[in-house]
Amino acid sequence: MMTTAQASTPIEHNAFLPTWFGVGGTADALARPDTIEAVAQLVREHHPVRVLGDGANLLVDDDGVDGLVLCLKRLNTIEYPDDTTVRAGAGVKLPALITETIRNGLGGLERLGGIPATVGGAVAMNAGGAWGEIADLVNTVQIVDPDGAVRDLDRAEIEFGYRSSGLTRCVVVRVDFALTPGDPETLRESLKRIMEYKKNSQPLAERSAGCAFKNPVVAGERVSAGALIDQAGCKGLRHHAAHVSEKHANFICIDPGGCAHDAIGLMEMVEQRVRDAHGVTLEREVVIWRRSR
Repeated sequence: MMTTAQASTPIEHNAFLPTWFGVGGTADALARPDTIEAVAQLVREHHPVRVLGDGANLLVDDDGVDGLVLCLKRLNTIEYPDDTTVRAGAGVKLPALITETIRNGLGGLERLGGIPATVGGAVAMNAGGAWGEIADLVNTVQIVDPDGAVRDLDRAEIEFGYRSSGLTRCVVVRVDFALTPGDPETLRESLKRIMEYKKNSQPLAERSAGCAFKNPVVAGERVSAGALIDQAGCKGLRHHAAHVSEKHANFICIDPGGCAHDAIGLMEMVEQRVRDAHGVTLEREVVIWRRSR
């Protein structure tokens, strides 16, 4: 069933939310705005508002979520304001943007190869890995603030940190990246090496959402959550239809027929075992959506 908001954006009810886990409940309301102005009006008219990116770092509770979920995949334009800047809508898929910028001889984003995300989601969580963070390349970000106002933020105004941006209460709608001219073939080779490494070290073929936990700081240094989980004897640990990957201990995978509660229960088990073994409290990197009431 669909109704129409005042912003002329269709609203879907009891809508399925696609995530990489492939499980979870529905959204009470889902909108797919195709302009920044429509996003702003929807934010002004609805509360709470959640933003759905590529669903690669998200687990939706089996009971679903209330409020309005915004899917921004229709904000998918890519522009080049000058020779070294690429301007991408929040709904552009990061892997596609990487491929295009490499083809155009612009380097920097290839360091984020293998990260499944939309541009907006990647910036909101400051996605990154061994080769750098997306914050390293951000020039300006256009947001819709909680009051529905459209604002442009320079890089210096954004409080980027490890897997964080300080933008969680805002909706990222467009990003300008400052890139570096480079040889397309050299950039492609760099991307190929990164992708090969990830293929060999991560369970990319399973239903997962990437790293389940952030790398914690221990004794003043950031250490591998995967190593702590492995040392706590969690590889292969199961809870109903969810299991800890044998390939990479920081990946929670769901078997066919599983549900969100299986993964949530397993994360709780892993957290307890790491606390018992190392005295370290893990912070989840996977975002879990639950009802707010």
